This record gives sequence, structure tokens and C-alpha cells, in this order.
Amino acid sequence: MKSQPQFHYDLILWIFPFEILTISCPREQEVLLSNPDRSKKLKTIYLASPYGFSSQQKEVLLPSFVTALQRIGLEVWEPFVRNNQVDFSEARWAYNVGQADLKDVVESDAIFAIVNGTPPDEGVMIELGAAIALGKKTFLFRDDFRRCTDSENYPLNLMLFTGLPEAGWEQYYYTSIDEVSSTEKALVKWIRGEL
Repeated sequence: MKSQPQFHYDLILWIFPFEILTISCPREQEVLLSNPDRSKKLKTIYLASPYGFSSQQKEVLLPSFVTALQRIGLEVWEPFVRNNQVDFSEARWAYNVGQADLKDVVESDAIFAIVNGTPPDEGVMIELGAAIALGKKTFLFRDDFRRCTDSENYPLNLMLFTGLPEAGWEQYYYTSIDEVSSTEKALVKWIRGEL
């Protein structure tokens, strides 16, 4: 079992097995990052992303999302790290990975789905659909400027927004990695128990 991130004046992050990143926390973020009750379990978020298939994206893009989510006090369940340690020579490897990913969606507290692309990645859409059907808190990220929609109300297919509130859905929709730590957006409010 992986150890929990430790919160001190520096935040120690587990990004990939055997890699540790230390980030100094600005004073104004200490309230966001602090977990004074060490017995209290961190909320878990499933990071649905297409960025684990390409080595360049896995090394450059994916860690920035994991780091941003951990910095605000979440335990990040990143499926390319958690569930891809399989023997690809086994006949059932694809089934086993799919089942492990679905199990993590079911057992996580929420989902943060990267929905770039036109259309977005099919696997991410399945994971997002499962999370919506289970009533999980849903957060969407898209910094892709291309429109992929059937509605003037939403920047993506309207079904992706069925897990968000009708009024104020924009608070659950992120267009830059910097917004992840915004105290004005829904993710931080959810972590704090304000939603």
C-alpha cells in the first residue's frame, strides 16, 4: 500500500513509484494543505486522463495534474500508476486493467476528468459516465480551445455536464491547471466540506 503524502512546511509528494517531489508551501496555502487530524483520511480523487499512453505526456503533462491535486490535499488515484502494472503477455491483461480502473472509480470519492480532444478520450468518457451514474462529485478540465459540442450552453457534449449542477456548472469546469487551487472553484470548496 502506498504511503500518504506528509504535510509539513514542505509538502512531500509521491508522483510515480520511487520518485519524490518536495514543494515549499506558501504561507497562504497552509490552511488549504493542512490536515491537523492525522487520523482523518484524505479525500480520494480518480484522475481520468488520456496522458498515460504517450511517454512524453506521461512524463511532462500527467505529473503536473497529480501535483496540483495533491497540493490541495487530495489523495490522487492515477490509474496509469495504480493499475498498469500488468503482464501484457497474459491473455486477460486488458480485462484486468479495465476492472481495476472501474473499481477505483467506484471506490474513489470524486473524479477529475481531463476532457481535451475532439472528441475527448473514450476511456475517460466511460470512467466519467460511471462516476456520474454513481453520483460522484465530478470535476472537468479542458484547456483545448476547439469546440466539441451540440449545445450553445456547454463547450462539450451536454452529457458530460449531467454530473454537474445546472446553475454554477462553471465552478466545476477548469480551463487551466492554476485554477485547480482556486478557493473560488468547486474542488477546493468540496475538499473543505462547503459543498
